[in-house]
Amino acid sequence: MQQTGALTPLQKWAASASDTQFNAVAGAIGGFTSGVVTCPLDVIKTKLQAQGMYRVLQDGRHVGQPKMYNGLVGTARVIWRDEGIRGMYRGLGPIVMGYLPTWAVWFTVYNKSKVWMAQYHDNPHIISFWSSIIAGGSSTIVTNPVWVIKTRLMSQSHSPARDHAAHFMYPKPGNTPTARPTLNHPWHYRSTFDAARKMYTSEGLISFYSGLTPALLGLSHVAVQFPTYEYLKTQFTGEGMGEGAGEAHWLGILSASVLSKILASSATYPHEVIRTRLQTQRRPVAGEQFLQGLGVTTPAERKTVDNRKYKGIVMTFRTILREEGWRAFYAGLGTNMMRAVPAATVTMLTYEYVMRLLNQVKAEGQRKTSGTD
Repeated sequence: MQQTGALTPLQKWAASASDTQFNAVAGAIGGFTSGVVTCPLDVIKTKLQAQGMYRVLQDGRHVGQPKMYNGLVGTARVIWRDEGIRGMYRGLGPIVMGYLPTWAVWFTVYNKSKVWMAQYHDNPHIISFWSSIIAGGSSTIVTNPVWVIKTRLMSQSHSPARDHAAHFMYPKPGNTPTARPTLNHPWHYRSTFDAARKMYTSEGLISFYSGLTPALLGLSHVAVQFPTYEYLKTQFTGEGMGEGAGEAHWLGILSASVLSKILASSATYPHEVIRTRLQTQRRPVAGEQFLQGLGVTTPAERKTVDNRKYKGIVMTFRTILREEGWRAFYAGLGTNMMRAVPAATVTMLTYEYVMRLLNQVKAEGQRKTSGTD
C-alpha cells in the first residue's frame, strides 16, 4: 500500500487542486512561453502598425520618424541594424508581465463561465461564444496597462545618429523622479518601469487605458477564435479544450489552433491597427507646444492643448482612411499572421500539454492517497 508521504510536492498539490487552479497555471505557462518565442515578430508587427502616425515636417524639425519599415524582412533589418538583439526583444518585460495574468485570467474565467452558462443554455456554441466574450473582457481590463507600455516600448526606435541630432533639437526634461517629460523624444522610454513612471507623471493614470475601447471591441477576435478552436479540436480529437489525460492527438490540436487563429485574425485585424495608433501616441503635456520651438514658456502659456492626431475609434478610423487609404488597416497583416499563428499554436499546445500533465499527476496523486496500486 502506498502512503501519502510517498507523494511528490507536485502530486500532493495536484491531488487536491481544482480545475480553476489547473486552468490558471496552464494558461499562464502557455502565454509566457508564447510571448518569449514570438517577441521579435511582435516588435516588427507593432512598428509596421504604428509607423503611419509619424511624419517629418517640411521645415526640417524632426518630430517623429520617417516611414522606414517595409515588410517583415525589411523591418527586421532596420531593427537589427539600429538596435541589435535588444531591439528585437524590446518590450519583452511587459510581454512576460502581461501574458502571465492575461492567459491565467482568460482560461480561468472562460472555463468558469462555461460551467455557469451551461445551467441556462444547452447549445455548446452559444456557451463557448459568450464565455469567450466574458473571459476576454475580464483579461483585457486587468492587463490593458501592461499592453500600453509594451506597445510604446516596441513602437519607438533607437538610432545613435538620430538620438545625437535629437539631443540638440530638444530641451532636456528635469532629472527628478517626478519630472514631467516635455517632448515626444524619439527615444523616450528606457525600460518597463521607466515607461510606467513617465507615463504616470506626464499623462496621468488614464494613459494606461489608451486604446481600451478598441481592445474591448477586439473581443470579437476571441469570440471567433476559441469557439472555433474548441469545435475543431472536438471534431479532430474527440476531446474538448483542456480535456484528456491519456494519449494526446497533437496533430489535431495543432490543426485546430492554426485554422482557428487564421480565421479570427483575418476577420478582426483592423481593430488592432486602430488600437495601436491610440496606444502609441502620448497624451498632451502642459506647455509642450511652446517648448518645441524655443525651450521657453511663460506661466500664462502653461496650459494643456489637446493636439493629438487620433481621438477615439471613429476619428482614428476616418483619419487613417483619409490619409493612408484602406490598405493601412491591414498594415502588418502578413507579419501579424506569422506572429499570431505561431503564438496561438504555442499557447494552445503548451496549455493542452500542461493540462494533460496536471491531470495525469492529479490521478497519480489521488491513487497514492487512496492507497490503491
